[in-house]
This record gives sequence, structure tokens and C-alpha cells, in this order.
Amino acid sequence: MKMYSIALAAGVLALGSTGQAAELWIMTGMGPSTGVYELAAGFEKATKNKVTVTFETGPSLEQKLQSNAPADLIAGGPEQIEDLIKKGKVVAGTHTPFGLAGLGVSVKAGAPRPDISTVDAYKAVLLAAKSVGYSRGCSGTHTAEGIEKLGIAEQMKAKIKLTGGGPVAEYLAKGDFELGIQQTNVLVGIPGTDYVGPLPGALNKPCPFSVGLMASSKQQDLAREMIKFMTSPDAISLLQKGHMEPAKRS
Repeated sequence: MKMYSIALAAGVLALGSTGQAAELWIMTGMGPSTGVYELAAGFEKATKNKVTVTFETGPSLEQKLQSNAPADLIAGGPEQIEDLIKKGKVVAGTHTPFGLAGLGVSVKAGAPRPDISTVDAYKAVLLAAKSVGYSRGCSGTHTAEGIEKLGIAEQMKAKIKLTGGGPVAEYLAKGDFELGIQQTNVLVGIPGTDYVGPLPGALNKPCPFSVGLMASSKQQDLAREMIKFMTSPDAISLLQKGHMEPAKRS
């Protein structure tokens, strides 16, 4: 076990005198979910405290926030965390960037995997595709910006299909479009699809994700330790296991 994990476990055990394991609840949206699940498992292993992660879509998240459902941490896009701070749902000063998710391409299972290894190759694949699907969130915004930089936005306009929610790969598996572009961490492993690879070069602009302490948390000290863990050296391999990378530090 790494020295950080040893120190973390000792610090967490010192938080309470009962010796009983505590339980943390983390809410996460789709974007950072793979990394959050891996980090939760790592924190459990290091501290022996249980960590429950709940996957929340827009409507269910809003309902839980309005009802002040029990939760200790929330992971999402930085704008979302800042908005929740303004609403008093997240404790000010706890907004912490922890992960990045790069963009990739998938095709329907069994379809030829195109060459997207260079910017020129990727551009050619987009122009040759009959249809291309991406989301309305961060990954979709970055994908659209990349298409604009390639100078083919007008040519692609009729081919673009924006998804209404959920993983792009699920729409791809149903045959809604030929190419699917989204964060790699939510493309890999979706049944009915094959992951092709990451977007090339500067076109692969990753989506950032942050975590914040819920004002309603009953385990604030332990939750703060979890935030430290999510940005620690031990978190790097866990994030990478979830096809993410650690947030860049200034």
C-alpha cells in the first residue's frame, strides 16, 4: 500500500472514536461516472468505510436536490457545481476539479473501424460518413467546435444527429447513426458498439469534472477526506481504470 493510503486510512480512522465504519453517499451524472465508481472502490479499500455511488440523470437529480435527499458529495461538470453552490446545495469553497475525460469515436458492432489516427484522416472519415451522432453536453460542444475548426461545419450540418440524453453509444447500437462521438469513458464497453479510438491531436479537447461537498452531508469530515483522496496520487490509476485522467493542477 502506498504511503498516502496509509496516512489517509490513519486520518480517517481518527475522525471517529467508535471504531465503526461510516458510509458515504456520492451522486454522479453520466460524465464522470466511470471515474467516480473506481475512486469510490479505492477509498473503500483504503479506509474500510462504505461508499455508495448513485447514478443520477437530470430529472432524478433535480428531484433529489429539491427534496434534500441524503448525499455527501456530488460529482459533475464545473458549471453544475458552481450553480449548486449559488443555490446553497453545495458548501462554498469545496468545489474541487478531479478528472478529465477525453473524446473518442465508436461504430456499430461489426462495422469497419475507420482510421482516425490523424486530423486529416478524421476529417476524411467525417466527410465520408452518412451520419454522425453526439450529445448536447460538454463532449458535444467540443465535438462541434472541432468540426468548425476543420472547416467542414456546413458540409456536416445535414449529417449531424444530436442525442436527447444517455450514452451516445446506446443510440449508435440501435443504428440511429453511423459514427458516435462522446467521451471515451462512456463509449467503451457499451453492448452493440465497437470503440474505434480517441480523437486526434488538439481536436481531443477533454471534458472537466469536479466534486463538491453537499450542504446536507451528515459525514462532512469523511466527505472532505474523500475529496482529498480524489485528487491524490493514488487517484491517478483509478481514474485511468475508468478511462479518465486526473484534472490538471495550476
